Amino acid sequence: MSILSVRPATGRAGHLSSKFLFFLAATLLAMAANAAEVDAGTVPDTVKQRLTACTACHGEQGRATNDGYYPRIAGKPAGYLYNQLHNFREGRRRYPMMTYLVDHLSDAYLQEIAHYFADQHPPYPAPQPFDQSNATRERGETLVNKGDPAKKIPACIACHGSAMTGVMPATPGLLGLPRDYLVGQIGAWKNGARHAKAPDCMAQVVQRLSADDIGAVSAWLAAQPVPADAVAVAPTSVKLPLSCGSVPN
Repeated sequence: MSILSVRPATGRAGHLSSKFLFFLAATLLAMAANAAEVDAGTVPDTVKQRLTACTACHGEQGRATNDGYYPRIAGKPAGYLYNQLHNFREGRRRYPMMTYLVDHLSDAYLQEIAHYFADQHPPYPAPQPFDQSNATRERGETLVNKGDPAKKIPACIACHGSAMTGVMPATPGLLGLPRDYLVGQIGAWKNGARHAKAPDCMAQVVQRLSADDIGAVSAWLAAQPVPADAVAVAPTSVKLPLSCGSVPN
C-alpha cells in the first residue's frame, strides 16, 4: 500500500501553490527512485519505505529538518500523532501538502503511521540561540511554568508535563521544536486556522495570549535543551486546567 497516490489536488487541498508543486515534484522523484529500486528487487515493502513522503519534509526517522518550520514528529505520543493526522484529514488542521497525503487514508493506516513515528527516538539537535531581552525571556519562562492567572492563562506545564516532554497518551512535548514552527502553530490557533476536537482547550488558551506572549513562549521553548531521556510521561491524577477533547478522559 502506498501512502501517496498521484492525482490532482482538489477539494480541501485547494489550488496548488508553488511550495506544494515543489513538494510534489520532490516526492515524485523519490517515488521514481524507489520504483527503480523495487524493479531491481532491492526495496522491501516496509512501513519505513512507504513513509518516504513523510520523511521528505520531517527528516529521517521524523527527526525534523533544519529549515525551522517542519516539526519533529519522532517520539511524539502515538495518540497525539494520530489525532493530528486525523485532524488534517477532517479539515481541523489546514496545510495542503498534509491534506493531500492523508485525505484518502483509513483510520487504521493513520494509526500505523502514528505508532511508527512514536517508536523513533533519534537524538535532538542543539537548541536554537536567540537574542532576547531579559523581559521577553522572563515572560516566556513565567508563562511556561506559572501561567498568568490575571489573564486566566494556565501554565504550559499543567498540560504538557513538568519537563515539557509531553504526557501520554495524547499530549505532545514542546521542547526541541523550532521557534518558527511554534509561532506558526500558536498563530494558527489564534486566527482560527487550526482546531482540535471540541472542547478545544488550546484554542481557548491561545485567545488569551498577546502577540508578544506568543513570541516570548516560542522563543523560550526553542532555546531550552532537551533532556537526554526525554519521553512523554505517564498520565497523572492531577486534573487538567481545562477540558480537552483531544485528551481521553
